[in-house]
Amino acid sequence: MFWYQQPPRNGLKLIVSTSTWSHNSYEDGYSEAKFEVSRQNTDYSLMTIKNLTSKDEATYFCAASDH
Repeated sequence: MFWYQQPPRNGLKLIVSTSTWSHNSYEDGYSEAKFEVSRQNTDYSLMTIKNLTSKDEATYFCAASDH
C-alpha cells in the first residue's frame, strides 16, 4: 500500500510504502514521527498525521497493489 501527499497546485509526492511482510519505507523528508501508518491486514491501512500545521495542508491518497 502506498500513501501520497498532494499539496495545493503541486504533483503527488510519495510519503510511505507499506506491506504486510516488511517495515514501512518512508521517502526522504517524511518520517514515522510525523506520518504514522498502521496496517492491520492486507485490506486495511490507516495513516495518522501528528502535530498538524498549515504546512500539512494537502490532499492525501492511498493506493494498493496486488503483487
